[in-house]
Amino acid sequence: MTTPILDLLDVSLRLGSNAGPVDILRDITVQVQPGETLGLVGPSGSGKSSLLMLMGGLERASGGRVMAMGQDLSALNEDALARLRRDHMGVVFQSFHLIPTMTALENVATPLELAGHAHAFARAAEELETVGLADRAGHYPGQLSGGEQQRVALARAAAPRPRILLADEPTGNLDEANGAAIMELLFGLRDRHGATLILVTHAPELARRCDRVIRLRDGQIDRAAPAQAAE
Repeated sequence: MTTPILDLLDVSLRLGSNAGPVDILRDITVQVQPGETLGLVGPSGSGKSSLLMLMGGLERASGGRVMAMGQDLSALNEDALARLRRDHMGVVFQSFHLIPTMTALENVATPLELAGHAHAFARAAEELETVGLADRAGHYPGQLSGGEQQRVALARAAAPRPRILLADEPTGNLDEANGAAIMELLFGLRDRHGATLILVTHAPELARRCDRVIRLRDGQIDRAAPAQAAE
């Protein structure tokens, strides 16, 4: 039997606010198999992005257990979590989070350099070519369109060859044409590297391409449905 690459058991997330504690997620139990593509859908405020952050160790669960690649994330300190993400996870956000004072090539190469990759800039150039930006490698984020910036973010996430790729509304800030192009690139990167893809989206056409869809409502799993049934 295959060991899940992500295994969440009775997970909850409670955050403080001016009005008191707020339950963001409650009783989340889900397993994700290696190589699977999982879509997280639901209304705004349902907890989709928070669940993605828990899977990546970017938020700590208030209760329950989050296992990623056999490691209990609650048992890891911040440095160990950062190393786990650096070595095994790629994250793509709706906002591109590029370093404005670095070129596209430098943005993609920097995580590889931090990980001690011997050929960081060669790998970065290869990934930029894959996303169609070889001729824009020397440009700064401010000189790139939104679609181009998201391509750089995708290249940066894929360059370390992550086992898990987490994407939070990767087409949310883009027009229809650029969103469609990013969608194709995202699934192409998954296929090329064999990564497990967890995708938060409001886009039905994106959810339908996933192997499985989990729908959240009010911080709980509302229903699990085949990707073809996503709305």
